[in-house]
Amino acid sequence: MSETFFCNKCGAQNTAGAQFCSRCGAPTNAAVVSPDAAQAPFNPAPAYAVSASSYAPAAQAVGYGGFWIRVLAALIDAVIVRVVAVPVGLIFGGLGMAGMMTGLPHAGLGILGGGVTVIVVLFGGWLYEALMESSSYQATIGKMVLGMKVTDLYGNRISFGRATGRHFAKILSGMILCIGFIMVGLTERKQGLHDLLAGTLVRRG
Repeated sequence: MSETFFCNKCGAQNTAGAQFCSRCGAPTNAAVVSPDAAQAPFNPAPAYAVSASSYAPAAQAVGYGGFWIRVLAALIDAVIVRVVAVPVGLIFGGLGMAGMMTGLPHAGLGILGGGVTVIVVLFGGWLYEALMESSSYQATIGKMVLGMKVTDLYGNRISFGRATGRHFAKILSGMILCIGFIMVGLTERKQGLHDLLAGTLVRRG
């Protein structure tokens, strides 16, 4: 049977290894106990008189990235991807213009320039987001700038496969009149439809 522990803040039961409580999001620092140990008789320690100043401050719960701060992070990331993609399209377009002027066979590259830009944006955006969010940074540059990380429901780093699923699930979030994105501002843990489908959270703090 898997080991469990209980959140010091809300008392929710969590699985061993979770860095954050699955209910309230607070950092977990309780000792892991087995089911048998949890039922052992309680032996309270002797009471001692201590002053209020001797208590360590309680750890603050980690918040979640809300709608508008995530919109800002997405804009930053969109600019970064296009800074890379647009020059690639311009290179193809420039080759095409040179071909049209000199009669060289690569004149058709001018027509392909715009298409190449779109392809680089689509595939580059996927690789950029999936690789960054599954890396040790756990965030794209836009999210890092604004102090956010993408985790699973227990605060752990996500895999490349899950980051990929989350990325493409955003298509569904946008197809239904962007309701999937609007859900970020309506759900308790600020999860969009793509977060619910991928089992992820965007934590802040």
